[in-house]
Amino acid sequence: MATRKLMRAVVVSGFGGPSVLQFQSDIPVPNPGVTQVLIRDHACGVNPVETHIRSGAYAGKSNLPYTPGTDVAGEVEAVGKHVKSFKAGDWVFTSGTVTGGYAEHTVASEEYVHPLPDNLNYKQGAAIGIPYFTAYRALFHKAHFKAGERVLIHEASSGVGVAACQIARAFGMKLLGIAGTCEGLNLALKNGAHQEATCGQGVNVIVEMLSNMNLNADLQLLSFGGRVITVGCRGPIEINPRDTMAKETSIIGMSLFSATKEERAASSALLFAGMKAGLLSPVIGPEYPLEQASPAHEDIISSSGALGKMVLIL
Repeated sequence: MATRKLMRAVVVSGFGGPSVLQFQSDIPVPNPGVTQVLIRDHACGVNPVETHIRSGAYAGKSNLPYTPGTDVAGEVEAVGKHVKSFKAGDWVFTSGTVTGGYAEHTVASEEYVHPLPDNLNYKQGAAIGIPYFTAYRALFHKAHFKAGERVLIHEASSGVGVAACQIARAFGMKLLGIAGTCEGLNLALKNGAHQEATCGQGVNVIVEMLSNMNLNADLQLLSFGGRVITVGCRGPIEINPRDTMAKETSIIGMSLFSATKEERAASSALLFAGMKAGLLSPVIGPEYPLEQASPAHEDIISSSGALGKMVLIL
């Protein structure tokens, strides 16, 4: 009987701080199901939502034990017998996994696997999933933005922020960005933010990453008919509904995990075309080896301002 291959992976057996991310080197390599793809991972994105899930504070927290991570990039190693879109050797990235991305191998359903444009490397591929699909959903599916509108991006130097900046600028929006550091502001400018103010006109769309802190101020910044898209929140906030009435503004929540199969397919098609054309290009920030997933989580929590997308290297 053949010995099952083993891999290195990060496993969470109990919710808590970054120390619950346990590096192990004897995890069995998973087998793909009939509609699944087995990927040899080369890089995995680290997303803020993964710190909330790990802590136990996230509403959709995982069953224990589990391996974190949704955004990997690598090479297809094997496919299930009903998989039609991919074959062994293909370069791919994912926007969702079955077995978790903080590992040397990952199983993902075919619909969450996407071709990696040949002008991007694996680290950039690992920076696409949650950041770019979230930014696309916020601007296209929820804000229903129009070319020429003014958009304000909070945390514009983060993974989602950079993605939103690039998408907004590529589709003709007047782009303003907020970041926590001078370096972050410079990164936002390099990725499409304008330096000019709105001349008192307000903004049409705000992409809000920390609504529990900023929502009151956001409502004052909107123009008539403006929309705040709440992408992130870490607690409650009290607002005055009158602030939405005079200018008939809207507060719209969004969750990437609520996207339909058709919406994900549309997002994938546009993002692939934009990256292939060089209009969209993920910016890589801090890099950590897989065995340092715990320090990576400490960094993403304590950082005063993100600079690009954090990734684990395998």
